Amino acid sequence: MVHDVIVVGGSYAGLSAAMQLARARRRVLVIDAGRPRNRFAAAAHGFLGQDGKPPLAIQQEAARQLRAYPTVAFVEGEAVAARRTEGGFAVALASGREEVASCLILAIGVADELPPVPGLQERWGATVLHCPYCHGYEVAGRPLGVLANHPLSAHQAAMLPDWGPTTHFTQGVFEPDAEQAAHLAARGVRIERSPIVELLGTAPALEAVRLADGRIVAVAALFTAAKTRMASPLAEQLGCAVDDGPTGPCLRVDDFKQTTVRGVFAAGDAANPMHNATLASASGVMAGVCAHRSLMGMAA
Repeated sequence: MVHDVIVVGGSYAGLSAAMQLARARRRVLVIDAGRPRNRFAAAAHGFLGQDGKPPLAIQQEAARQLRAYPTVAFVEGEAVAARRTEGGFAVALASGREEVASCLILAIGVADELPPVPGLQERWGATVLHCPYCHGYEVAGRPLGVLANHPLSAHQAAMLPDWGPTTHFTQGVFEPDAEQAAHLAARGVRIERSPIVELLGTAPALEAVRLADGRIVAVAALFTAAKTRMASPLAEQLGCAVDDGPTGPCLRVDDFKQTTVRGVFAAGDAANPMHNATLASASGVMAGVCAHRSLMGMAA
């Protein structure tokens, strides 16, 4: 069967895109590998109407609503290859199955790569966090830390005092410049230059961090900007241009979520420099609407 659009990725961006196309009565196939980026978090926050709900429950309810539309189909599996065909695009799954469509929407997401510090991975999404707007409220009033993993870590540290007393751990690498140091001081942020070498406490809880010089500093939650990479090779296979984002590569899209490959749209964390559930969903809406316009022969 030839679909109008294949959406690769069944989380917030992909499902939001599929909803617009379903309501336009277009034949849509959603391919999802079942590994959403937010699977490590117990609850989603700051997402209008969904605050406090488990991320998987939000996704499952959205998929349930989409299944009510007769032109929508789902495939559970990993899309491993994509290529242009004479009439559009073909997507191959790990199972060997191949699906074809006139347009593609890549909602492939990104994968997080945490610094190599013992104890980070088993606390990711619970007490090792990336976004104060998503998780800061739940850890507010307790000692907080920023594990520097990026030149913009000082900016993250300057934000956190609104949630709790903050220590900026430079890891001996990401030293704030004079202007940043002055801003951190004005915000009451303590700068610690001895690197964190271990997280302490029974995971996923966090009680303190051990520094390279042997000192132990009480910390209830640690924020860090994980480095990111594309969670799928499809964009690279199709020749979509990529730019350098704040934490890793970011698909280049125009205001209508069109990539540099005509007929291929992108949404969500893989195409947004700022990562947030609301922004992912909004970009999916735009990608779905503009993919529909493309099917109608209209300029995006």
